[in-house]
Amino acid sequence: MLPKANRLTKKTDFDLVFKKGESLKNDSLIFKILNNHLTGPRFGFVVSKKVSNKATVRNKIKRRLRKAVLDNLKSVKKSVDVVVVTLPGIEKKEFLEIKNAVSKTLQKLKLI
Repeated sequence: MLPKANRLTKKTDFDLVFKKGESLKNDSLIFKILNNHLTGPRFGFVVSKKVSNKATVRNKIKRRLRKAVLDNLKSVKKSVDVVVVTLPGIEKKEFLEIKNAVSKTLQKLKLI
């Protein structure tokens, strides 16, 4: 589980990142990034019903994404807000594929 200080929870924070943030697209993920003035990074996750109609599948994907981000959290140096949006097809991927995709994307964004 991500520490509370590293979670995006408020709708206004999500809306601000979507409106003013930059984005980077992967084959199954979209990262939206916006600098913040806090002490560390915050992450939020969006898994829509386009990915799966079943809540259990969507929650499983969110758990996997949280774990992948948690594994890289110590090396994230910048104070940014990041929203990870999933695309259909991610439900068929294994955890290691998701973890590698998150790591590579964070490296491209020069966050780690």
